[in-house]
Amino acid sequence: MPELPEVETSRKGIAPYCENQKIKKAIVRIDKLRWPIDKTLPAKLKGKNIVSVKRRGKYLLLELESKAAGEKSLLIHLGMSGSLRVIASDLPAQKHDHFDLVLSNGKSIRFNDPRRFGCLLWNEQGEAHQLLSKLGPEPLTDEFDTDYLYQACRKRKAAIKVVIMDSKVVVGVGNIYAQEALFMSGILPSRAANRISKARIAVLVENIKIVLEKAIIAGGSSLKDFIKADGKPGYFQHTFQVYGRAGEACSRCGDILKQKQLGQRTSTFCPSCQS
Repeated sequence: MPELPEVETSRKGIAPYCENQKIKKAIVRIDKLRWPIDKTLPAKLKGKNIVSVKRRGKYLLLELESKAAGEKSLLIHLGMSGSLRVIASDLPAQKHDHFDLVLSNGKSIRFNDPRRFGCLLWNEQGEAHQLLSKLGPEPLTDEFDTDYLYQACRKRKAAIKVVIMDSKVVVGVGNIYAQEALFMSGILPSRAANRISKARIAVLVENIKIVLEKAIIAGGSSLKDFIKADGKPGYFQHTFQVYGRAGEACSRCGDILKQKQLGQRTSTFCPSCQS
């Protein structure tokens, strides 16, 4: 599933082609995604100017200029396998190309999603939308700091990995980057959140920010499905220290990396370097 770095990479990839462009038309080929696409959406989008492309957690918001009252945006989630690509408007559609935004500059933004778990929703509520209203702070902002995460962990007996992957606590720290940040911090993914000192939480907060920033610079991690807006892969997967490496030697101590299930997700860790 695309995580925060992949979604941010998508945002950066499409924004230069979208912002300050008019939507000439919207083409819906398949409307049955995670939620059905509103049949009136093409009419609502036609002629609208895209003011900006923003990200909130793993959601993209194409903010639209509107004379009507209220905030208007197209809310997009890439689901398990979705991607957005910038293409020439006359490029023929391929299998799983479900949605096109045809722009006034001759480009189109094309949404491809083999598994159909993504979504495209008309949003008139801004961040009051039910999918956004309960999200925690962005991890790369000052709001996500040591004091905040330490307090969030005080009453949580759950594994620290489960806590930092909870979007109500902090958005966008998915399975890959949670494992990498915990390894960098020397913290076992299974350690109870309320049994971690404030000093160690400070290290974890710093490393969450570092690993996400590095992943964004690398264009995200291209595993099974994710590609960038230009059709090219990201490269952060080449730097993984633990994710997907169970049974291999730890890059720090040489011990064999192990794995266990936490919150229905596999977690890889070093039994010697993490405690």
